[in-house]
Amino acid sequence: MIPHLADPIIDLQNIRREFAAGDTTVVALDDLSLSIQPGEMVAIIGSSGSGKSTLLNILGCLDRPTSGAYRVARKNVSELDADELAALRREHFGFIFQRYNLLGDLSAVENVEIPAVYAGMKARERRTRATGLLERLGVATRGGHRPNQLSGGQQQRVSIARALINGAEVILADEPTGALDRRSGEEVLKILKELHREGRTIIIVTHDADVAARAERIIELRDGKIVSDRRTEGAAAPEPTEAIARTACDSGAGWTGALGRLREASRMALVAMAAHRLRAFLTMLGIIIGIAAVSSVVALGNASQRKVLSDISSLGTNTIEVFPGKDFGDARAGKIRTLVLDDARALDRQSFIAGVTPTVSTSTTVRYRGNESNVLVNGVGESYFQVKGAKLAKGRLFDSDAVRNIERQAVIDDNTRKTFFADDQTSGIGRVIWLGKVPCRIVGVIAQQQGGFGSNQNLSVYLPYTTVQAQFTGNRALRSVLLRISDEISTNLAQDAVTTLLTQRHNTRDFVILNTDDIRRTITSTTQTLAFLVAAIAVISLVVGGIGVMNIMLVSVSERISEIGVRMAVGARRSDILQQFLVEATLISSIGGIAGILIAVLLGVAINIAAPGFQVTYSMFSIGAAFLTSTGIGVAFGFFPARRAAFLDPVVALSRD
Repeated sequence: MIPHLADPIIDLQNIRREFAAGDTTVVALDDLSLSIQPGEMVAIIGSSGSGKSTLLNILGCLDRPTSGAYRVARKNVSELDADELAALRREHFGFIFQRYNLLGDLSAVENVEIPAVYAGMKARERRTRATGLLERLGVATRGGHRPNQLSGGQQQRVSIARALINGAEVILADEPTGALDRRSGEEVLKILKELHREGRTIIIVTHDADVAARAERIIELRDGKIVSDRRTEGAAAPEPTEAIARTACDSGAGWTGALGRLREASRMALVAMAAHRLRAFLTMLGIIIGIAAVSSVVALGNASQRKVLSDISSLGTNTIEVFPGKDFGDARAGKIRTLVLDDARALDRQSFIAGVTPTVSTSTTVRYRGNESNVLVNGVGESYFQVKGAKLAKGRLFDSDAVRNIERQAVIDDNTRKTFFADDQTSGIGRVIWLGKVPCRIVGVIAQQQGGFGSNQNLSVYLPYTTVQAQFTGNRALRSVLLRISDEISTNLAQDAVTTLLTQRHNTRDFVILNTDDIRRTITSTTQTLAFLVAAIAVISLVVGGIGVMNIMLVSVSERISEIGVRMAVGARRSDILQQFLVEATLISSIGGIAGILIAVLLGVAINIAAPGFQVTYSMFSIGAAFLTSTGIGVAFGFFPARRAAFLDPVVALSRD
C-alpha cells in the first residue's frame, strides 16, 4: 500500500556510488539525496556520464550504492538480501527499457507473463491478465508474435504491459522513446501519462528536453550531483493517492508457486533447446555416446558371461577330473598305473558324487570303405555323456550292458560324421567302421561340443572303456577318472574330499586333479575384467560428455547474460535463474540418456538377430541406472554454469548486449 503524502515512496540520503577504473575510482553519484512522493511523474535528465542511468539502477534495486541510505516505502534496501531485492522489484517496480529487452524466443504474451510467473500467479490468470493488458495497449492482435515480428512501438507497448502485469506501483522508464520514431514515442508518452493519472509513480530517465517537459518534476544531474530540481510550469503539487490495486500476490514462495516456476523453467528450457537445435544435439551427443556405450558394454558383458558359462556347461558343469602324475607336465605320468577302475568305484560310492566315468584313450586310424583318417579313440563309461553334458544328435548311446560285455559299439562325434557320412542320410548309424584292426558298429552320433580352448577339429570315437582296454591298450590302467559333483556341493570341497580318499588308497599323492570350476571362475573373471575395462573407457566418454554439457552451458550463460538480466529485473530470484539453467542441463542430459538407451537396446536387438546364440538382454535396473546416471551428469555438470548465471549482478547483466 502506498503511504500518505508525508512518507515518500522513494527516499535517498547521501547516496554515493563509486566504480573502480583501473587504478582510479570513478564517482558516478556524489552524496546525492532525493525524495519522490507517491503518484509523482518525475523526469531525470542530464548529459552522458552525469549519473542518471546509475541513479535509475539504484532506484530499481538493480545496483547497490557504495554508501548512503535508500528506502522504498520505508524499507531499508541496504538490509535486504538478493531474493528480497528480487521481491521488491517484482512487487513494486515495473521496468521499461530503451531497447525493450524482450526475450526473442517467446511470444509477446509470453514476454508479458514473465513477472507474473515469478510472482506465483496461476497460468490461466496470468494469461488472461497479459491478454487484457495487450488489448488495452492496442497490440492484442500481435500477442502470438515474437519480438522480431513486431515494430519498435509495438515492442515498447509489450514492454509496458510486462511492467504492469504485477500491478507495479512505480514505473521506471529508461529512455522509453529513445529507439522510437516521433509518432510511436508520442503514443508511449501518452500511455505513461495515463498510468500516472491512475496514481502510479512514473520516473523517466531521458536526455530529451521535450520528453522531460511532459513530467511534473524535472531533476537535472551533473557529475553525480543534483544541480536542479524543479516543477514544470503549470504542474500542481502532488496530492495523496490511493494504493494501486495489485492483481498478483507473491505466492511464489509456496509449493504451488515453486511447482509453477519449475514448469515454466522446464518450458523455457525446451524453448531454448528448440531455438538452438544443433547446439543442443551436439551437447547431447557426448551423453548419447557415453550412455549407449556403458549400457551396451554392461549388456554385452553379461551376455558374454552367460555364453562362456553355457560353453563350459557343454564341457560338463561341476566336474573334476583325476589324472595320474604328481603334477601337470609330469614326464613320468604315462608310467604310473595306480589309477584303476577300483578308484572310480570307490569314488562312485561317495554321497557328493553325482556321476563317475573311467576314461582311457588311444590314437589309431579309422577306415570306412575307401576313406581313412586319424582318430582319437575314447574309452568311457555309460555315464560319460551325462557327466560331460553331451547331447545326442542321432541314434543312441551304449549302456552298462555294452560296457560289461565289452561290446564294440561306437558313438561318433560330429566331425567324424561330417568326414565319413556327410552325404549319408543315416549319419552312419548301423555302419561298421574299422578302428585300426578292430571293426566297430556305430550306434549313435553326439552333437558338436565346445572344445574348451579354441575349436577342436580332431575326430573322436567313443567306445566302452572295457572294449578299449581289451582291444586297444591291453592294460587296466586308466587315463583319468571324470567326476560330476552334486549341484549343491562346492567343487573345492569335493576336490579336497577326493584328494583325501585317493591319497589314503594309494598311500601317496600320485595323481593330479583338474577342477573345471577353476576354469569357469578364471574365464568369468577375465570376461568381467575385460568388461570393466571397456566400461571404464565408456564411463570416461560419459564424463567427457558431461564436460561438454558444462562447456555448452557456460557458453549458453555467456550468450544469454542479457536475458538473465531482464529476468532479474522483472523479479526472478537467484533460485529461479539457477533452476532454469539447471533444468536445461538436466533435460539435455536426460534426453541424451534416453536416446543413448534406445540406441543400446536397438544395438542389442540387432546383435540378437545376427547371432541367435548370443542373446543380449537389458534389465530394468540397468536401464534405470543409465537414465539416473545421465540425469545426474546434467545436475553435476550443469550446476556450476547455472550457479554462475544465478549469481550474476543484475545491472552488469543488463549492460551486456
